[in-house]
Amino acid sequence: MPSAAQPPPVAAVEMGAQLVAELGDGVVTTDPDVLASFSHDQARFCPAGVPAALVRARSTDDVATTLRLAHAAGIPVVPQGARTGLAGGANAIDGCILLNLERMNRILRIDVGEQIAVVQPGVVNAELSRAVGEHSLFYAPDPSSWESSTIGGNVATNAGGLCCVKYGVTGDSVRALEVVLADGSVLRTGRTTAKGVAGYDLTSLFVGSEGTLGVITEVVVSLRPAPVPPLTAVAIFTDVVDTCNAVSDFMATGVRPSLLELMDGPTIKVVSAYRDLGFPENTGGVLIAQSDDPSRAATDLATFAEVCRRHGAEEVVVADDPAEGELLIAARRLVGPAHEPLGATLVDDVCVPRARLGDLLRGVEKIGVEYDVLVTCAGHAGDGNMHPGVVFDPTDEAATARAWEAFGAIMQLGLDLGGTITGEHGVGLLKRSWLETELGDIALTTHRSIKTALDPRNILNPTKVITRQ
Repeated sequence: MPSAAQPPPVAAVEMGAQLVAELGDGVVTTDPDVLASFSHDQARFCPAGVPAALVRARSTDDVATTLRLAHAAGIPVVPQGARTGLAGGANAIDGCILLNLERMNRILRIDVGEQIAVVQPGVVNAELSRAVGEHSLFYAPDPSSWESSTIGGNVATNAGGLCCVKYGVTGDSVRALEVVLADGSVLRTGRTTAKGVAGYDLTSLFVGSEGTLGVITEVVVSLRPAPVPPLTAVAIFTDVVDTCNAVSDFMATGVRPSLLELMDGPTIKVVSAYRDLGFPENTGGVLIAQSDDPSRAATDLATFAEVCRRHGAEEVVVADDPAEGELLIAARRLVGPAHEPLGATLVDDVCVPRARLGDLLRGVEKIGVEYDVLVTCAGHAGDGNMHPGVVFDPTDEAATARAWEAFGAIMQLGLDLGGTITGEHGVGLLKRSWLETELGDIALTTHRSIKTALDPRNILNPTKVITRQ
């Protein structure tokens, strides 16, 4: 939630006036109510400061002008997309310029022959998917927020999604970028060709950098031929560890599902309270698989059913057609909405080796008991990326303190199991201190050196991801 901060310093106020003079008051606003509404992303439990101005950029030139002026004055700039993030990465800093890119929302080109699209950062993920679908092409990255999150934000956080198990995260579909650097200069990275290894891989450097190294203003993404509608199967278990063991063994068969999602017992209870989908009372884990391989889908799901039954599944349902499959996957899509009435939720996104999923889920269960908080867990089991959610009443100070302790214990558990603190949500403010724990001294020093080289005045999202010393 916004902090009780002091008004922006005089220099920041003067910068706001200068931006209005250069870009126009249709692009720049200093209205306090508007600034407050843009001051945070979906991680409202992370602190948000009071910005001096909001720039709603229309073009690369607007972005370059904003950064050039801010760099000269040493004013911090916080880049933003649709603010659907869950780690506070788009939250305002006292006296900063918010640089929002939602108005840069044009699909510049779809090249069917080369199977690429060139887009501005404000293009919504689902709109791009539908546009390329008209050409029988497929844009693979599909974060849960795909109907509202933007391509620029997806690239900046290297967002994942339900189909990552087969098609990878956002960065696996990015070929080239246009990036405005901290001083306002414009850099182009990568290339539009399918191959190219000349020079350092600067594209990958900016993917996932969360607006701390530059501001992405154009993206070239690779496309695929559109897959056939997938077939779906659901397996219901009484024990979540059996569910996890089935994941590991199923993936070991060599099958490449296009989706493999898991929900634990507490998640099923929350979803069932929101909408009754007929799950048995004793459900301890649910596994959902899809295959979009036209020649193997039925065989893949038969293998899934056999593995799940071998690991004690009480029931396995294989859909006969895609429409029935959508009904089976409905519970997974309801996880987010079902949690909203319960209060605040600290959403983790730890990723561990698939062989350690059972240890993670059992450990998460123990953490919930130890700290006396409700912890639910659902996620992308096929790549080991789970989303434990710590549910609490934000008006209860004791409950809030226990929730934060549980959240930290889950991240430590993920590291202890050989995993990472974030598989797809990013670091932002929420996990900054834990990033330093994961990286270690040498990697941390390397990160800081890169940050200093590209942003010597430390104006780009300066309190996020990595701290400068």
